[in-house]
Amino acid sequence: MTSESANRDVSARCPCLSGLVLGDCCGPVLAGERAAPTAEALMRSRFTAFALGDRNHLLVSWHPDTRPDALDLDESVRWYRLDIESTAAGSPFDAEGEVTFTALYRRGPERGSLHERSRFTRFEGRWVYVDGIIG
Repeated sequence: MTSESANRDVSARCPCLSGLVLGDCCGPVLAGERAAPTAEALMRSRFTAFALGDRNHLLVSWHPDTRPDALDLDESVRWYRLDIESTAAGSPFDAEGEVTFTALYRRGPERGSLHERSRFTRFEGRWVYVDGIIG
């Protein structure tokens, strides 16, 4: 378990809003205990990582060809809702996949959303984020 995830309440609702608790959903993926089985599961774990401030998971789940050297998260942003709108491929049997989503956030009194079509691929046997088109 990473130091960023060591003090998490695994019995709390998972931030990705799957309906499961963190320990049965994104928690084991963030902790490196298991790989995300689908592109959507990786997308959910990455949203959860943003919601919990887990830079390590965001970086290790990013394809090395497109991953930044460092990642600064804005601690004033609170990610609170993830809506998965569609998926294309990305199953346990696929090599590539896409997930289109909207993520809602708050920054102080301001509310906003991020809409993205994210691309994922398998790298060294596990799903990784490649890039996304925001819009």
